[in-house]
Amino acid sequence: MKIVITDAQTITKGDISLDFLKKYGEVVIYPLTSKEEISERLKDADAVICNKTPLNRETLAGAEKLKYIGLFATGYNNIDIDYCNEKGITVCNAGSYSTNAVAQHTFALILEHFTQVGKYNDFVQQGGWKNSPTFSPFVFDINELWGKTIGIVGYGSIGKAVGRIAHAFGMNILAHSRNFKEVENGKFCSLDQLLQNSDIVTVHCPLNKDSEKMFTKETFNKMKKGAFFVNTSRGGVLCEEDLKEALESGQLSGAGIDVLETEPMKHDCCLLGVKNCIITPHIAWAHYETRIRLMEIVEHNLKSFINGTPTNVVTFISGVQK
Repeated sequence: MKIVITDAQTITKGDISLDFLKKYGEVVIYPLTSKEEISERLKDADAVICNKTPLNRETLAGAEKLKYIGLFATGYNNIDIDYCNEKGITVCNAGSYSTNAVAQHTFALILEHFTQVGKYNDFVQQGGWKNSPTFSPFVFDINELWGKTIGIVGYGSIGKAVGRIAHAFGMNILAHSRNFKEVENGKFCSLDQLLQNSDIVTVHCPLNKDSEKMFTKETFNKMKKGAFFVNTSRGGVLCEEDLKEALESGQLSGAGIDVLETEPMKHDCCLLGVKNCIITPHIAWAHYETRIRLMEIVEHNLKSFINGTPTNVVTFISGVQK
Protein backbone atom coordinates (compact mmCIF):
# COMPACT_ATOMS: atom_id res chain seq x y z
CA MET A 1 0.00 0.00 0.00
CA LYS A 2 1.29 3.44 -0.94
CA ILE A 3 0.32 6.10 1.60
CA VAL A 4 0.77 9.76 0.67
CA ILE A 5 0.72 12.56 3.24
CA THR A 6 0.11 15.83 1.43
CA ASP A 7 0.49 18.52 4.10
CA ALA A 8 2.55 17.23 7.02
CA GLN A 9 3.67 20.75 7.91
CA THR A 10 0.13 21.54 9.09
CA ILE A 11 0.25 18.95 11.86
CA THR A 12 3.91 18.69 12.91
CA LYS A 13 6.92 20.99 12.99
CA GLY A 14 9.19 17.99 13.50
CA ASP A 15 8.21 17.54 17.14
CA ILE A 16 5.91 14.63 16.27
CA SER A 17 7.07 11.76 14.07
CA LEU A 18 4.95 10.23 11.32
CA ASP A 19 7.08 7.08 11.18
CA PHE A 20 4.28 5.07 12.80
CA LEU A 21 2.62 4.94 9.39
CA LYS A 22 5.49 2.99 7.83
CA LYS A 23 4.25 -0.28 9.32
CA TYR A 24 1.24 -0.05 6.99
CA GLY A 25 3.07 0.43 3.71
CA GLU A 26 5.26 2.75 1.66
CA VAL A 27 4.91 6.29 3.01
CA VAL A 28 5.61 9.43 0.99
CA ILE A 29 5.53 12.66 2.98
CA TYR A 30 5.17 16.15 1.51
CA PRO A 31 5.38 19.21 3.78
CA LEU A 32 2.74 21.00 1.70
CA THR A 33 1.02 20.34 -1.61
CA SER A 34 -0.39 23.00 -3.92
CA LYS A 35 -3.58 22.42 -5.86
CA GLU A 36 -1.53 22.07 -9.04
CA GLU A 37 0.65 19.33 -7.50
CA ILE A 38 -2.10 17.11 -6.10
CA SER A 39 -2.90 15.03 -9.20
CA GLU A 40 0.71 14.10 -9.89
CA ARG A 41 1.44 13.21 -6.27
CA LEU A 42 -1.65 11.02 -5.87
CA LYS A 43 -1.67 9.26 -9.24
CA ASP A 44 -0.49 5.91 -7.81
CA ALA A 45 -1.57 6.34 -4.18
CA ASP A 46 -3.72 3.74 -2.44
CA ALA A 47 -4.32 6.02 0.54
CA VAL A 48 -3.89 9.70 1.27
CA ILE A 49 -3.80 11.38 4.66
CA CYS A 50 -4.23 15.13 4.77
CA ASN A 51 -5.43 18.09 6.78
CA LYS A 52 -6.62 20.86 4.46
CA THR A 53 -5.56 19.69 0.98
CA PRO A 54 -8.52 20.15 -1.42
CA LEU A 55 -9.46 16.69 -2.70
CA ASN A 56 -12.26 16.93 -5.25
CA ARG A 57 -13.40 15.73 -8.66
CA GLU A 58 -10.71 17.76 -10.38
CA THR A 59 -7.73 17.00 -8.15
CA LEU A 60 -8.62 13.30 -7.70
CA ALA A 61 -9.39 12.59 -11.36
CA GLY A 62 -6.11 10.74 -11.93
CA ALA A 63 -6.02 8.91 -8.58
CA GLU A 64 -7.42 5.67 -9.97
CA LYS A 65 -5.98 3.44 -7.23
CA LEU A 66 -7.15 5.61 -4.35
CA LYS A 67 -9.42 3.82 -1.88
CA TYR A 68 -8.90 5.70 1.38
CA ILE A 69 -8.67 9.30 2.57
CA GLY A 70 -7.75 9.86 6.20
CA LEU A 71 -8.04 13.28 7.76
CA PHE A 72 -5.82 15.00 10.30
CA ALA A 73 -8.97 16.93 11.20
CA THR A 74 -12.59 16.78 12.24
CA GLY A 75 -13.94 18.99 9.47
CA TYR A 76 -14.04 17.63 5.93
CA ASN A 77 -15.31 20.52 3.82
CA ASN A 78 -12.11 20.26 1.75
CA ILE A 79 -13.17 16.78 0.58
CA ASP A 80 -15.69 16.19 -2.24
CA ILE A 81 -17.76 13.59 -0.41
CA ASP A 82 -20.14 13.06 -3.35
CA TYR A 83 -17.23 12.25 -5.65
CA CYS A 84 -15.71 9.90 -3.09
CA ASN A 85 -19.06 8.14 -2.83
CA GLU A 86 -19.14 7.69 -6.60
CA LYS A 87 -15.65 6.21 -6.64
CA GLY A 88 -16.03 4.07 -3.52
CA ILE A 89 -13.35 6.01 -1.63
CA THR A 90 -13.69 5.72 2.14
CA VAL A 91 -13.15 8.99 4.01
CA CYS A 92 -12.47 8.95 7.76
CA ASN A 93 -12.12 11.97 10.02
CA ALA A 94 -10.76 12.46 13.52
CA GLY A 95 -13.17 13.81 16.10
CA SER A 96 -13.05 14.78 19.77
CA TYR A 97 -9.26 15.01 19.95
CA SER A 98 -9.07 18.74 20.61
CA THR A 99 -11.92 19.29 23.07
CA ASN A 100 -9.79 20.24 26.08
CA ALA A 101 -7.31 22.27 24.03
CA VAL A 102 -9.96 24.41 22.34
CA ALA A 103 -11.79 24.98 25.64
CA GLN A 104 -8.47 26.03 27.22
CA HIS A 105 -7.70 28.40 24.36
CA THR A 106 -11.18 29.88 24.55
CA PHE A 107 -10.49 30.90 28.13
CA ALA A 108 -7.00 32.11 27.25
CA LEU A 109 -8.68 34.63 24.94
CA ILE A 110 -11.31 35.51 27.55
CA LEU A 111 -8.74 35.94 30.31
CA GLU A 112 -6.50 38.09 28.13
CA HIS A 113 -9.41 40.48 27.60
CA PHE A 114 -10.60 40.58 31.19
CA THR A 115 -7.20 40.41 32.92
CA GLN A 116 -4.90 42.12 30.36
CA VAL A 117 -1.88 39.99 31.27
CA GLY A 118 -0.14 40.62 27.96
CA LYS A 119 -0.57 44.39 28.15
CA TYR A 120 0.60 44.53 31.75
CA ASN A 121 3.67 42.46 30.91
CA ASP A 122 4.50 44.84 28.06
CA PHE A 123 4.05 47.77 30.46
CA VAL A 124 6.53 46.25 32.92
CA GLN A 125 9.06 45.22 30.26
CA GLN A 126 9.01 48.75 28.85
CA GLY A 127 9.89 50.24 32.26
CA GLY A 128 6.44 51.35 33.32
CA TRP A 129 6.52 49.72 36.76
CA LYS A 130 10.00 51.02 37.57
CA ASN A 131 8.77 54.53 36.93
CA SER A 132 5.42 54.15 38.67
CA PRO A 133 4.67 56.35 41.71
CA THR A 134 2.54 53.53 43.20
CA PHE A 135 3.21 49.86 43.87
CA SER A 136 0.11 48.84 41.88
CA PRO A 137 -0.38 51.02 38.79
CA PHE A 138 -3.92 50.82 37.40
CA VAL A 139 -2.95 51.23 33.75
CA PHE A 140 -5.49 48.92 32.14
CA ASP A 141 -9.03 48.08 33.25
CA ILE A 142 -9.38 44.53 34.55
CA ASN A 143 -12.50 42.65 35.59
CA GLU A 144 -13.50 39.45 37.39
CA LEU A 145 -15.24 36.61 35.59
CA TRP A 146 -17.15 35.64 38.73
CA GLY A 147 -20.84 36.49 38.32
CA LYS A 148 -20.53 37.23 34.60
CA THR A 149 -22.82 35.40 32.17
CA ILE A 150 -21.29 33.37 29.37
CA GLY A 151 -23.39 32.37 26.37
CA ILE A 152 -22.24 29.20 24.60
CA VAL A 153 -23.44 28.82 21.00
CA GLY A 154 -23.06 25.14 20.13
CA TYR A 155 -23.19 22.74 23.06
CA GLY A 156 -21.27 19.75 21.79
CA SER A 157 -18.18 18.34 23.49
CA ILE A 158 -16.23 21.62 23.28
CA GLY A 159 -19.17 23.75 24.37
CA LYS A 160 -19.70 21.51 27.38
CA ALA A 161 -16.00 21.69 28.30
CA VAL A 162 -16.15 25.48 28.10
CA GLY A 163 -19.19 25.38 30.37
CA ARG A 164 -17.36 23.34 32.99
CA ILE A 165 -14.49 25.83 33.07
CA ALA A 166 -16.95 28.71 33.28
CA HIS A 167 -18.68 27.04 36.22
CA ALA A 168 -15.33 26.78 38.03
CA PHE A 169 -14.94 30.56 37.62
CA GLY A 170 -18.36 31.13 39.18
CA MET A 171 -19.99 32.26 35.96
CA ASN A 172 -23.63 31.99 34.94
CA ILE A 173 -24.05 29.72 31.92
CA LEU A 174 -26.47 30.01 29.02
CA ALA A 175 -26.31 27.67 26.04
CA HIS A 176 -27.99 27.36 22.66
CA SER A 177 -27.78 24.28 20.46
CA ARG A 178 -29.84 22.42 17.89
CA ASN A 179 -29.20 19.06 19.52
CA PHE A 180 -29.13 19.60 23.29
CA LYS A 181 -31.76 21.02 25.63
CA GLU A 182 -30.15 20.23 28.98
CA VAL A 183 -27.23 22.34 30.14
CA GLU A 184 -24.90 21.28 32.94
CA ASN A 185 -24.91 23.96 35.69
CA GLY A 186 -26.75 26.33 33.37
CA LYS A 187 -29.80 27.05 31.25
CA PHE A 188 -30.80 26.32 27.67
CA CYS A 189 -32.31 29.28 25.82
CA SER A 190 -33.02 30.69 22.38
CA LEU A 191 -30.21 32.38 20.48
CA ASP A 192 -31.82 35.79 20.92
CA GLN A 193 -32.14 35.30 24.68
CA LEU A 194 -28.51 34.23 24.86
CA LEU A 195 -27.31 37.26 22.91
CA GLN A 196 -29.32 39.70 24.98
CA ASN A 197 -28.21 38.35 28.36
CA SER A 198 -24.56 37.30 27.94
CA ASP A 199 -21.47 39.28 28.90
CA ILE A 200 -19.43 36.86 26.80
CA VAL A 201 -20.64 35.01 23.70
CA THR A 202 -18.46 32.11 22.54
CA VAL A 203 -19.09 30.06 19.40
CA HIS A 204 -18.50 26.30 19.23
CA CYS A 205 -20.67 25.04 16.39
CA PRO A 206 -19.66 23.40 13.09
CA LEU A 207 -19.80 25.38 9.86
CA ASN A 208 -22.86 24.38 7.85
CA LYS A 209 -25.76 26.02 6.03
CA ASP A 210 -27.40 26.91 9.34
CA SER A 211 -24.34 28.46 10.97
CA GLU A 212 -22.75 30.17 7.96
CA LYS A 213 -22.73 33.95 8.55
CA MET A 214 -24.74 33.44 11.74
CA PHE A 215 -23.02 36.47 13.26
CA THR A 216 -23.64 39.64 11.27
CA LYS A 217 -24.37 43.27 12.09
CA GLU A 218 -27.91 42.29 13.06
CA THR A 219 -26.66 39.59 15.43
CA PHE A 220 -23.98 41.74 17.04
CA ASN A 221 -26.54 44.50 17.63
CA LYS A 222 -28.68 42.05 19.61
CA MET A 223 -25.83 41.44 22.05
CA LYS A 224 -25.41 43.35 25.30
CA LYS A 225 -23.53 46.57 24.69
CA GLY A 226 -19.94 46.02 25.74
CA ALA A 227 -20.08 42.23 25.48
CA PHE A 228 -17.02 40.18 24.51
CA PHE A 229 -17.19 37.85 21.48
CA VAL A 230 -15.12 34.69 21.00
CA ASN A 231 -14.84 32.47 17.93
CA THR A 232 -12.67 29.34 17.98
CA SER A 233 -14.96 27.33 15.69
CA ARG A 234 -14.87 28.28 11.99
CA GLY A 235 -14.23 31.64 10.37
CA GLY A 236 -17.27 31.34 8.14
CA VAL A 237 -19.75 31.67 11.02
CA LEU A 238 -19.37 35.46 11.04
CA CYS A 239 -19.06 38.47 8.78
CA GLU A 240 -15.65 39.96 9.55
CA GLU A 241 -16.58 43.45 8.31
CA ASP A 242 -19.58 43.47 10.64
CA LEU A 243 -17.42 42.36 13.57
CA LYS A 244 -14.99 45.18 12.83
CA GLU A 245 -17.88 47.67 12.83
CA ALA A 246 -19.24 46.30 16.13
CA LEU A 247 -15.82 46.68 17.75
CA GLU A 248 -15.10 50.15 16.42
CA SER A 249 -18.57 51.44 17.36
CA GLY A 250 -18.25 50.18 20.93
CA GLN A 251 -21.16 47.76 20.59
CA LEU A 252 -18.65 45.08 21.59
CA SER A 253 -15.86 45.71 24.10
CA GLY A 254 -13.61 43.21 22.39
CA ALA A 255 -13.27 39.95 20.51
CA GLY A 256 -11.03 36.89 20.66
CA ILE A 257 -10.65 35.22 17.28
CA ASP A 258 -8.70 32.07 16.41
CA VAL A 259 -10.20 31.42 12.96
CA LEU A 260 -10.77 33.51 9.85
CA GLU A 261 -12.79 32.98 6.71
CA THR A 262 -9.57 32.93 4.66
CA GLU A 263 -6.50 31.23 6.14
CA PRO A 264 -3.67 32.08 6.25
CA MET A 265 -4.84 35.64 6.93
CA LYS A 266 -5.20 37.86 3.88
CA HIS A 267 -2.83 40.83 3.70
CA ASP A 268 -5.83 43.17 3.72
CA CYS A 269 -7.82 41.38 6.46
CA CYS A 270 -10.18 43.98 7.90
CA LEU A 271 -9.67 42.77 11.49
CA LEU A 272 -5.92 43.29 11.54
CA GLY A 273 -5.06 46.21 13.79
CA VAL A 274 -8.59 46.68 15.13
CA LYS A 275 -8.48 47.81 18.77
CA ASN A 276 -9.42 45.14 21.33
CA CYS A 277 -9.49 42.37 18.73
CA ILE A 278 -7.21 39.54 19.86
CA ILE A 279 -6.27 37.25 16.97
CA THR A 280 -4.40 33.95 17.17
CA PRO A 281 -3.48 31.96 14.01
CA HIS A 282 -5.85 28.95 14.21
CA ILE A 283 -3.85 27.27 16.96
CA ALA A 284 -6.57 26.51 19.51
CA TRP A 285 -6.45 22.85 18.45
CA ALA A 286 -2.68 22.57 18.08
CA HIS A 287 -1.36 21.81 21.57
CA TYR A 288 1.33 19.11 21.61
CA GLU A 289 -0.75 16.61 23.57
CA THR A 290 -3.69 17.24 21.26
CA ARG A 291 -1.66 16.45 18.16
CA ILE A 292 -0.35 13.24 19.77
CA ARG A 293 -3.97 12.25 20.40
CA LEU A 294 -4.80 13.12 16.80
CA MET A 295 -2.06 10.81 15.50
CA GLU A 296 -3.47 7.96 17.56
CA ILE A 297 -6.90 8.45 15.99
CA VAL A 298 -5.44 8.72 12.48
CA GLU A 299 -3.53 5.47 12.97
CA HIS A 300 -6.60 3.74 14.40
CA ASN A 301 -8.67 4.85 11.41
CA LEU A 302 -6.11 3.59 8.89
CA LYS A 303 -5.61 0.27 10.68
CA SER A 304 -9.36 -0.27 10.93
CA PHE A 305 -9.78 0.42 7.21
CA ILE A 306 -7.03 -2.06 6.31
CA ASN A 307 -8.69 -4.66 8.54
CA GLY A 308 -12.01 -4.17 6.78
CA THR A 309 -13.78 -2.48 9.69
CA PRO A 310 -13.44 1.28 9.00
CA THR A 311 -14.27 3.70 11.81
CA ASN A 312 -15.12 7.42 11.91
CA VAL A 313 -16.39 7.19 8.34
CA VAL A 314 -17.98 10.27 6.79
CA THR A 315 -18.73 8.91 3.31
CA PHE A 316 -22.08 7.44 2.37
CA ILE A 317 -22.87 5.07 -0.47
CA SER A 318 -26.52 4.68 -1.52
CA GLY A 319 -27.56 6.41 1.68
CA VAL A 320 -25.77 3.86 3.88
CA GLN A 321 -22.64 4.78 5.74
CA LYS A 322 -19.72 2.75 4.50
